[in-house]
Amino acid sequence: MGESVAGRLLSVLDAFEDGGPAALRLTDIAARTGLPAPTALRLVRELVTWGGLERGTDGRYRLGLRLRVLGAAAPCPRRLLDAALPALRALSAHTGGHADLAVLAAPPDDGVLCLVSGERPPPHATAYGKVLLTAPPERLTRHTRHTVVSPGVLAGQLARISAAGLAVCAEEFRLGEVTVAAPVRGPEGTLAALGVTVATGVPLDRVTAAVRTAAGRVQPPRRSPSPSP
Repeated sequence: MGESVAGRLLSVLDAFEDGGPAALRLTDIAARTGLPAPTALRLVRELVTWGGLERGTDGRYRLGLRLRVLGAAAPCPRRLLDAALPALRALSAHTGGHADLAVLAAPPDDGVLCLVSGERPPPHATAYGKVLLTAPPERLTRHTRHTVVSPGVLAGQLARISAAGLAVCAEEFRLGEVTVAAPVRGPEGTLAALGVTVATGVPLDRVTAAVRTAAGRVQPPRRSPSPSP
């Protein structure tokens, strides 16, 4: 009996396993899964429609937002917050701002979940969200006159933020506030965004350096071993 449809779908997702490249072409996915190219294409298209994969402008595929928000509902964020607390306290003390750790929130919020404050701000209008997003979301609501609501402009920002490993978002969500965030990375890529909110006008050189340092100090918790059968 051949492999089930579910098994083939999961094999496509497994092609992005830890240690592999974050983005794959269709030919790479077919080679890693052993699936014929037409079958791989059909499954990839289904996963893109569902939100499990995203297709970049370069034609390569990446894990999608749907998987990230499902992961945010798991117990892992609580363990990640515990690991980040010392760095968050030091960042808050150093900058005088509110330090937080954020993951993508589960639907229907379509935002980010700040694990310290519990706030769920829109991902396109904060530094936390811009670190976590891989593509512009469908809804780009204007919150202040500074909010970026052009998908093209936001896509360019996300590419630069991904390359730089740092996001600065000035008064896009609330006037008088600037958020600065950097990724907390694990073997599978970006797990969360660690950052701080400070008042507009605070010199940012010191803040950005402190955020980078704090994010780099977080050691993501190791996965629990699978239970024996």
